[in-house]
Amino acid sequence: MSGALSAMIAAAFAGSAGSTISIQYLVIAGGGGGGTGGGGGGGAGGYRTNYTSGSGVSTPKASGGGGSVEAALNLSLSTNYTVTIGAGSSGSGSDSVFSSITSVGGGRGGNNGSGVSGGSGGGGGWTSTNSGGSGTANQGYAGFGGTPADAGGGGGAGAAATNANGGQGVWSDITGTATQRGGGGGGGYQTIGTGGAGGGAPGSPFGTAGTPNTGGGGGGAGNSPPTNGGSGVVILRYLDTYTISNPGGGLTLSTSSSGGYKTTTITAGTGNVSWT
Repeated sequence: MSGALSAMIAAAFAGSAGSTISIQYLVIAGGGGGGTGGGGGGGAGGYRTNYTSGSGVSTPKASGGGGSVEAALNLSLSTNYTVTIGAGSSGSGSDSVFSSITSVGGGRGGNNGSGVSGGSGGGGGWTSTNSGGSGTANQGYAGFGGTPADAGGGGGAGAAATNANGGQGVWSDITGTATQRGGGGGGGYQTIGTGGAGGGAPGSPFGTAGTPNTGGGGGGAGNSPPTNGGSGVVILRYLDTYTISNPGGGLTLSTSSSGGYKTTTITAGTGNVSWT
């Protein structure tokens, strides 16, 4: 192992000795639902991370909304920390929580009205008076406003919506595999908008849901009921000398090991995690 790589790993996991553990996290909220009746696309769930290691993504590691990676997080061993996985919804998505980190649910696309603000903002329904919702700083981008011919796309974690198309998500290789998450939903009126890469659903006359565990926004619908955004996810990375548990249950989680680290992916529920 090179000296530079050793120094990077040591810095990323400083504080892991003794009574504390250093955690690298990716916390994504539930995506907003797509609107109906010429509805705007749903905004992606808020996207927050402090993960910096790994080489599978060539672009710099980042949080949503153009934010930088966040500070190191050192937690106490044998202590419970809350985790909530935000649900996708036909309205605005629900927040995801890990310890002190909260990612804001994506905004709902407009039902022939303006998009709702959220982690990323929902797109406005058709007609030029309907604006796109705003995103949350360092979590996501804005949705696009409606026009007389089109509904706006929902904002993504990695980019604002463009006309009817949802904004793209952000790449991360925290699991060891480079994956894009947090795409906004496409608008669903005369122009059928594309879903943003990273779980955002395309617009459709009948509506399409965002991809589960990506925080992707739901696609806007022409005439059918509003669509659901995709559920969120919490991913945690730490040295493999530690063991995670879910005291009291309530969470759906899986853990893998590779290269001296464990990665725990939590896909549903509300509960606590603890390390020994």
